[in-house]
Formats: sequence, structure tokens, C-alpha cells
Amino acid sequence: PSPLPGPISRYQLLAAAAMPALPFLPFCAFLGGLGLVCVAFVTAWCQRWRGGFAWDGSARMFNWHPVLMVTGMVVLYGAAALVYRLPPAWRSPKLPWKVLHAALALTVFGLTVAGLVAVFGFHNQSGTPNMYSLHSWLGLATVLLFSCQWAAGFGAFLLPYAPPGLRALYKPVHVFFGSTILLLSVASCVSGINEKLFFSLKNGTAPVPYKLLPAEAVFANMLGLLLVLYGVLVLGALAKPGWKRPEGDSPDTHQ
Repeated sequence: PSPLPGPISRYQLLAAAAMPALPFLPFCAFLGGLGLVCVAFVTAWCQRWRGGFAWDGSARMFNWHPVLMVTGMVVLYGAAALVYRLPPAWRSPKLPWKVLHAALALTVFGLTVAGLVAVFGFHNQSGTPNMYSLHSWLGLATVLLFSCQWAAGFGAFLLPYAPPGLRALYKPVHVFFGSTILLLSVASCVSGINEKLFFSLKNGTAPVPYKLLPAEAVFANMLGLLLVLYGVLVLGALAKPGWKRPEGDSPDTHQ
């Protein structure tokens, strides 16, 4: 047999093999509920322990950053990745689903830009240096890779100018980097959660330090675990052979 193309593909195949034989729509409903729980958790964390939300350069402006990044780069991005797995997409022209996929990704881009404005605005207002932590490097690299992925996908698949040979050549690259970006997004969010907890629950500056695991730390750590679970399930769904859209019978395969 031919070798697997990369570590992401091997991981996806293992995840798909471990998944039980579930119908896609109930699985999708569960995944959608899990995504809503992730958004609810990050919103509740910022509202309950971090002081709520504002757009004034204060720490409350920063709180928009985790909410928008989790909502966009993890939850909605995962939904965009699964658009072609929906059974109705198998029995109808592909173009409307392409538009939906691109529109969801564009929404993710808008939320991501707003999230970056929130964090840079807070840093500049408070005099905090930008781009010095591993989280910031990983997060910005993920956003830049996602932006290139969206632009290349728009030009190759949505506009009617790319030759079929170029589309066929680029498609596996697009799929590979789609999974990679989701993996990097989850890693960025988890590292950001941990970084925020370390900064906020320092010894001597917090009533209960992080090492004693106060309620906020337990709640935020649970958020991180939920994000990892969401990402693993999306990658597993993308790798499951029975949930992939058949390509040969698409009415606009040669669009």
C-alpha cells in the first residue's frame, strides 16, 4: 500500500477508525451542541471571572478576544469544514454548498479580525508588549495560514476560471491545510487559556493562586478540554470514509 501523506492524515484515520458507526445527522447535532457549549463556556468565563465586556481599551475589551476566537476559528470553522459531509449536499448541485462553505469561512475571518483588534487594542492601551509569547506566535501564524487558505480556495474552487487540472492538483492540499488549521486553532486557544490563567491567578496577586486550582481554573481547564474534544470529533468526521461526498455523480463536477 502507498504511504500515508502526513501525520495529520494518520491521525485522522486513527480517529475515524475509533469512531462508532453513528448516523451522520445525530452526530452532527451532538457536535453542534458541543460547539454551542464551548461558546457558552468561554462567554461565561469572561463574564463571571474576568469582568464582562466592553470596547474601551480596558481588560474588558480583551475579553472579546477569547470569545471571538473560539466562536470563529474553532466552532464556526469546524462547521464550515463539515458542510460537504451533509447528506443534502450529496444530492444537489455543488455550487450552493461551495458558497455556504466560503460564506462561513468569511464569517470566521471577520470574527477573527475583530478578535485581533480587541487584543491589540487592549495591549496598546495598557502598554503590554505584543507578539512575545508562544501563544501569540502560534495564533497569528494560524490566522495568516487561514487567510491564505481562504483566498486560494476562493480563487481555485468558487471562481469559474481555474482549469480542472489545477483544481484537482490543489484539492488535496486544501483539504490537508483545512485540517491543519483546525488543529492549530485548537492549540492556539488552549495555550491562550493557559496563558490567561497564569497571568490572572499569580501567586500573591490572586485570592487563590492557580496552583491551588480555584473555581475559575477548573472552569477554564474544562473549556480547554471541550475545545480539544470538539476538534478531535471534527477531524474524525472529516476522515470517516462513509461520510465523504461522492465526487463522480455531482451535477456540476465539471463546472
